[in-house]
Amino acid sequence: MPVPSFRPSHSLRRLAGALALSASLAPALAAAAQPATVRLDYLHSGNAKSEQYAVDRVVIEPLPWPGDMARTVDQSNRGMNLVEVTDAASGKLLYSRGFSTIFGEWSSTDEAQRGNRGFQESVRFPKPERPVKVRILKRDAQNAFVEAWSTLVDTDALDVVRKQGPAPAKPIPIRVSGASPDKVDLLIVGDGYTKAEMAKFEASARRLAEHLFKVSPFRERARDFNVWALALPTQESGVSRPSTGVHHASPLGTRYDIFGSERYVLTTDNRALRELAQYAPYEFIEILVNNDTYGGGGIFGQFSTAAANNDWANYLFVHEFGHHFAGLADEYYTSPVAYQTGGARIEPWEPNATALQDPAHLKWSKFVKAGTALPTAWPKAEYETHSREYQKQRAALRAANRPEAEMNALFRKDLAYTEQLFSTAPERRKVGAFEGANYEATGYYRPAMQCLMFDRSDAFCPVCQDGIGTIIDLYAGPAK
Repeated sequence: MPVPSFRPSHSLRRLAGALALSASLAPALAAAAQPATVRLDYLHSGNAKSEQYAVDRVVIEPLPWPGDMARTVDQSNRGMNLVEVTDAASGKLLYSRGFSTIFGEWSSTDEAQRGNRGFQESVRFPKPERPVKVRILKRDAQNAFVEAWSTLVDTDALDVVRKQGPAPAKPIPIRVSGASPDKVDLLIVGDGYTKAEMAKFEASARRLAEHLFKVSPFRERARDFNVWALALPTQESGVSRPSTGVHHASPLGTRYDIFGSERYVLTTDNRALRELAQYAPYEFIEILVNNDTYGGGGIFGQFSTAAANNDWANYLFVHEFGHHFAGLADEYYTSPVAYQTGGARIEPWEPNATALQDPAHLKWSKFVKAGTALPTAWPKAEYETHSREYQKQRAALRAANRPEAEMNALFRKDLAYTEQLFSTAPERRKVGAFEGANYEATGYYRPAMQCLMFDRSDAFCPVCQDGIGTIIDLYAGPAK
């Protein structure tokens, strides 16, 4: 039997002309014999105790596969889920990627205990030559991947969507370092920008991308990235913030108050997002919302969001991208979240959080200097005393719908307190196991006293940097 393979596409010149893409896009599409890009759209529904899947449609996207065909298998062990594409006849693994879902987060909320809900989801993979089995795996109670659903996909079937309309907007090249298969392709998408604000969107995308590449390890690996920007204009400026009575129609439906958390910003309109994003080379997406109010979100392997006009936009952009790009866990634990916490402390799959069940085999032990105590001491009691008062002030400002400038001032004051408190701590610069992470005050530990995933400071700890580097390597190859 012939070895299963992916089918190359030889129509890049015709494709580029049909899409009327800028000359700057051509180098990213120049890799020879790239397969087409397949997108499987499916429906994911259920509740806290059960879930179901159903095929929506199979789409051949307008652009060739942006990834390196030599790196189609993901061995990073990231994500709550894993997609595997195997040859239907031989079972040969052709493609895999870890990811997480909005459904997965929603299923841990109170609402999921009371009823069912459905979400749109997608997985993308290079077009194969023959029918394939697509498997969605999910972690079990022991954190092992087990099959949650599978379906056969024939990308040459009659019902596959092959024809796309013209690009509704032209991708803006922000940074083009080389051909897409050799690079990580990041697409910055705008939502809530009017036609008159398109220049504002582009300026924000350029500014925030520039900041991302000032933060290690993105700074050192900047040449491994291409960055694009794309937005559709809306009639009203800004996106919805239902808790304050603000409801705006926007192309992607991005909004605040996801799962009842006032600062959580996502879109649940996956189809709208994918149908726009497909007109630019991408592997990762960050959505900029045209709002001043602090907020953002990030789902590993799906997308991240950030309020582009907030004083803390630089931090939001990088922090939320850390979730989406590398699957980094939140290391803070005093802010309210929409998910149910508590219960057994199993070892997290995220690279920067641990239940410390076996200190002798700590997963980031290569960064721990000999003699460092595990757990590692830090001024936890003082921090928590301050944080309780800070959270009261924060809630009061939001309840009174005070100007955003007052919230920004509170954030600056909080960060200044933390910096001062930690400045004299003996373990300040060490990597260890500091209790308090993953939304829990006890039972989970973070690698460093302070990190961009813990508070609004400006640097990733060594463990987070290493976790980010692993994903860059997966898409662009090891640092040269």
